[in-house]
Amino acid sequence: MPDSVSTSATPAADYDGFAAAYSASNENNLFNAYYARPEMMRLAGDVAGLKILDAGCGSGPMMEALRAKDAVVSGFDLSPAMVELARRRLGEGADVRVADLAAPLPYPDDAFDLVVASLSLHYVKDWAPVLAELRRVLEPRGRLIVSIIHPTVYAIVYPEADYFALTQYSEDYDFGEGTVWMTYWHRPLQDVVNTFIDAGFGIKEVTEPPPAVNTPAELLPTADGRSFICFLFFELEAR
Repeated sequence: MPDSVSTSATPAADYDGFAAAYSASNENNLFNAYYARPEMMRLAGDVAGLKILDAGCGSGPMMEALRAKDAVVSGFDLSPAMVELARRRLGEGADVRVADLAAPLPYPDDAFDLVVASLSLHYVKDWAPVLAELRRVLEPRGRLIVSIIHPTVYAIVYPEADYFALTQYSEDYDFGEGTVWMTYWHRPLQDVVNTFIDAGFGIKEVTEPPPAVNTPAELLPTADGRSFICFLFFELEAR
């Protein structure tokens, strides 16, 4: 859990300032390495030969994993420092760009078979234009796989807050280089689902998975390794 929280309009975290520390944590921590990434890869399925866009790619670990399964992968991130780390990981010839998820994307229509957006949408206030852009760059019947902070986490951690209100909140974390504030947008589950539907996506699967079977025991929050409420995953199809 975070050390503290603010529901004021704290600016979004500047990832350039702690990109290396965040990337290092992402490699082997519970929530990214043994929870979000394995489930995103499972939902992606057989990706050999598919053209895939990683929307909010960070330092590129998912791009690397998808490429290892013979996908043709492109990615973008808002942080130039993260993009530089991704290029180092993937090679200078990799298609990794600096772009804003909340702005028009630098890709043509129908360019991708699959878009993955892992833990990136909850940084954005207005999902409608974002989802319209993601649908635009997908081929007809293309898939969008999304992970977000589970909406019920907000209700559990902040029981006095209005669960049904679109709310900006900030939490502080320690990545080994001092305190970092990260700012998210909470929306209730009904708004999450209805925004996907309104954007022209059909829901194929929704999951609340357990940690990966190879998770080190010392990382698990419960001794018996059972699942816990953390992130929510969607496999969507463009219609």
